[in-house]
Amino acid sequence: MASTNASDLPFQRWHRFKEAFDPELIARAVRESPRPVRSLADPFGGSGTSALTAQFLGVTPSTIEVNPFLADLIQAKVTAYHVPALISALTHVCDVARRSRSRAGTMIDALPATFIEPGVKGRWLFDHEVALEVLRLRSAIAQLEDASIARLFRVILGGLITSFSNATVSGKGRRYRANWENRPVDPRIVLAAFSDAAANAIGEIDMFADRPIREATVLCGDSRAVFETLDPVDLIVCSPPYPNSFDYTDVYNLELWMLGYLGSAQDNRALRQSTLTSHVQVSRDFATAPSTPTLNRTMKALHRSASQLWDHRLPAMVGGYFADLLTLLRASARILPQGGQAWFVVGDSQYAQVHVQVARILEELAPLADFGVEYTTPFRSMRVSPQQSGRPGLSEDLVVMTRR
Repeated sequence: MASTNASDLPFQRWHRFKEAFDPELIARAVRESPRPVRSLADPFGGSGTSALTAQFLGVTPSTIEVNPFLADLIQAKVTAYHVPALISALTHVCDVARRSRSRAGTMIDALPATFIEPGVKGRWLFDHEVALEVLRLRSAIAQLEDASIARLFRVILGGLITSFSNATVSGKGRRYRANWENRPVDPRIVLAAFSDAAANAIGEIDMFADRPIREATVLCGDSRAVFETLDPVDLIVCSPPYPNSFDYTDVYNLELWMLGYLGSAQDNRALRQSTLTSHVQVSRDFATAPSTPTLNRTMKALHRSASQLWDHRLPAMVGGYFADLLTLLRASARILPQGGQAWFVVGDSQYAQVHVQVARILEELAPLADFGVEYTTPFRSMRVSPQQSGRPGLSEDLVVMTRR
């Protein structure tokens, strides 16, 4: 569920996240729950809006995020800090980075060849001197003794990474900035931008330190395997990745590599294989599609249209996607009490004129996991993929279900 306002809220400015939940959705779910809500879970943590909002509402949050950078971002937002220690640590980090003459050879060697000047075939994401400034900051942050402060500063640096690069990043991937070759980034802005961003974050932390709840559980991992291990909760609110064939980890490649979360192609592949089955950008085994009337018709239509699909794995991906959703529904049923609700925001997809009606199929999957559907309501109409010429018409829906 995209929000036009959430990105301008305190804590959300640490990293722009266009697909963030609107905090009002969390407040509404808590308010409308038939049971008192003291705890809430989100198996797709994203920018941490559900966890952070829950704390302000006096609800204890638990969240799972497969992307390690985003998991750290969430943890940084929900952690309580001693502000004088943050100020002292920021001064120290900036001093260490400013004095550093490190050439960051080991860190540069671990990066893909396309990242640092001279790059590959005359294209690179970071000018060499800019990359050195970023990596010196990363090293200075890593030397901090307080892991929570180091995490905070690392994600603050991550929120600036794209602005230091020769690329722009949107919710659909990365591309080079127009005329980037003739518009170099000044290496001197790196430390100053980090210092300003960290100081602003510390100000927000100080201003909003008094939250009703300071506890939170943040787990980094594959929600399909980890979600059922959570302690029981009163409410679930989430937005699974949509089956639009896009691997959302691509959006965070700059942060993941430049901050050291990924150190090899094997790391990258393992992360991509741990994501929900919503794309075909990495080879994997797809789980067998569950059986519901709408899904069965959809799968038959996709197979009939196989010659028109831009990737032959798309039918198997769609089937695997709904197998994953059923797994998540069953895990939700295990951690919710009878009468507890699960609020899922889902988005449709379309391949070769075959409309994948995610909300309707989710409604049909719900009884298989001991849920009853309270209602489904549309949120907005999305544009279909470029392969479908970008025509509007796909819906994004909220499906509210109650544990029976």
